[in-house]
Amino acid sequence: MEEADIVVIGCGSGGSAVAGRLSEGGKYKVAVLEAGGRNTGLETLMPGMMPFQGRQTNWRFETVPQPGLNGRRGYQPRGRGMGGSSAINAMLYVRGHQRDYDEWRDLGATGWGWDDVLPWFRRSERNMRGADAFHGDDGPLWVSDQAYAHPGSRAFVEAAARLQIPVNPDFNGARQEGAGLYQVTQRNGERWSASRAYLPGGGVEVLCEAMVERILFEGGRACGVAYRRGGEARTIRARRVVLAAGAFQTSQLLMLSGIGPGAHLAEMGVPVRVDRPAVGSNLQDHVDYVAAFETPGSLFLGRSAMGTLKSLGGLMRWLMTRSGGMTTPYAEAGAFLRTERAGERPDVQLHFLIAIVEDHGRAKVAGHGFSCHACVLRPESRGSVRLQSPHADAPPLIDPNFLSDPRDMAVLKAGTRAMYRILETAPLADYKGRDRYPVDLADDAALEALIRTRADTIYHPVGSARMGSDDDAVVDPRLRVRGVEGLYVADASVMPRLIGGNTNAPTIMIGERGAAFIAEDLG
Repeated sequence: MEEADIVVIGCGSGGSAVAGRLSEGGKYKVAVLEAGGRNTGLETLMPGMMPFQGRQTNWRFETVPQPGLNGRRGYQPRGRGMGGSSAINAMLYVRGHQRDYDEWRDLGATGWGWDDVLPWFRRSERNMRGADAFHGDDGPLWVSDQAYAHPGSRAFVEAAARLQIPVNPDFNGARQEGAGLYQVTQRNGERWSASRAYLPGGGVEVLCEAMVERILFEGGRACGVAYRRGGEARTIRARRVVLAAGAFQTSQLLMLSGIGPGAHLAEMGVPVRVDRPAVGSNLQDHVDYVAAFETPGSLFLGRSAMGTLKSLGGLMRWLMTRSGGMTTPYAEAGAFLRTERAGERPDVQLHFLIAIVEDHGRAKVAGHGFSCHACVLRPESRGSVRLQSPHADAPPLIDPNFLSDPRDMAVLKAGTRAMYRILETAPLADYKGRDRYPVDLADDAALEALIRTRADTIYHPVGSARMGSDDDAVVDPRLRVRGVEGLYVADASVMPRLIGGNTNAPTIMIGERGAAFIAEDLG
């Protein structure tokens, strides 16, 4: 039987941060159990290879059928292996709106207001622009400007500016609203995942290809983890256990360990340790509509003989110099907008992509063009995660319950219309894109029907193990699982509300704070 002071389950954004920080100074023996591999291949390191990663780096989950999406099953990619979703995402460094964290605080997540979390964002960050009131320059997470942004991405920003949408050079600065190019988690042209940031040395023992089955307890205290590796059942003992398996698998493992909705666990044949209905509830995700435009020529990325030649040239340039088009995050530009339904915070985010994207990039589309996403930043719909089996290797039942609240559809229609105004404005309109899914934007019923036919996630699930001070919360504001001792959660599942933006940077911040809480508790 193996032993460690701290065992972290999951080597993604939160898990890498919490493990790396706790290992500093050598005071604690830290082990990480990761179901996937090392993620050291070119498909991970080269940013432009993002669409071509396979099952070895992606769990490729699906949802249960979604009534709000005409009964379709949604696609839910989640990172597998070291770095987790930070090893397969678009690398966009976005924190959300400052008021999002004050809302967490007001909902009972004491100590998680904007003034509380900003120092932890700054501590994690090594921004190439240098330090200021909002940014750090000596943290482990490299944040870079895009040196080779596509002219179409710059045209998107200029088109927005012509509509009086302010150009915003820093979505993580004093204000979020506006249009601009995203900063990315890259270093010298390479993807800089959370594991590359926080686990560069040998201070942490990372056990890859280790499928965790459940958390072990002695009395009311977590004392270790049961897992399977190489077909062999194993256990590892620990003084503290940290769950960082993500919004789907953290709640799944809590339930497999007997912490969750009692009736559901009994149905699955899992002995109930703590009856906690909030485990697996409160699931929130950014529902998103994608517009796609075909363009003449081969300026934008796409499938053609010329496109293949350009891609090969870009690949060779990256291999030799770590520069050029293969540093792209694809979603190079974007905007945060306030529709007529918004309050003080933007309620819609746009991602402008320099290629046609259909079915999350899984569909092969001939020709060249661009796409643009519009997502609802603060959805009112709530979903759930449940077990479909008492076995850890069976995927959980994922139900985001997309568009179940009519307010989300109203915002998404307003956001889609705002997006089209930008796409139809010069200089972006000068590319003469042909809409693959034309619709009369004035026809409310037609637009809603198109959205229900094509909308899906933009990959930001949170909330299934929410943090709070009330009796129903899964974890307290120090990330301790309520009802047991020695067990913590340090990933996006603790967010009581979905933040207004991409979730990788906030999840890393949660890992940073989790490490500090655990170190204080251990003394």
